[in-house]
Amino acid sequence: MERLHLEPTLTTPKVIFDRDSGEFTIQGKSLPEDVKSFYTPLIAWLDDYMKNPNKTSLFEFDFEYFNTASSKMILIIMNRIKELFKKGYEVQIVWKFPQQDAELEEAGEELAELISVPFKLVPKPEM
Repeated sequence: MERLHLEPTLTTPKVIFDRDSGEFTIQGKSLPEDVKSFYTPLIAWLDDYMKNPNKTSLFEFDFEYFNTASSKMILIIMNRIKELFKKGYEVQIVWKFPQQDAELEEAGEELAELISVPFKLVPKPEM
């Protein structure tokens, strides 16, 4: 399975989906002009991964900011992760957020409640 690697831009996050290393990371800012065209390949990659997933998968979300349109796509991704969990695979979501960013912390808490899979909130130290 091909590794998915996207470099960050001013409006899109860095993405690494690598089955071999078990690294599944989305990091940075997410406010793409066309949210569907950015996130559709990520969701398609996950759909393909779900056909033959690793026994254990660790997904890391490390956003500086994301807009409302992106939040809908993030929820779709998390629902895919939930499907893996329901099928009996070990999954863990790590939600990193800046220590002083109550909005991103709250977003993580809400997502954790919505999807009910192992979910860890990790405050990042101030720079």
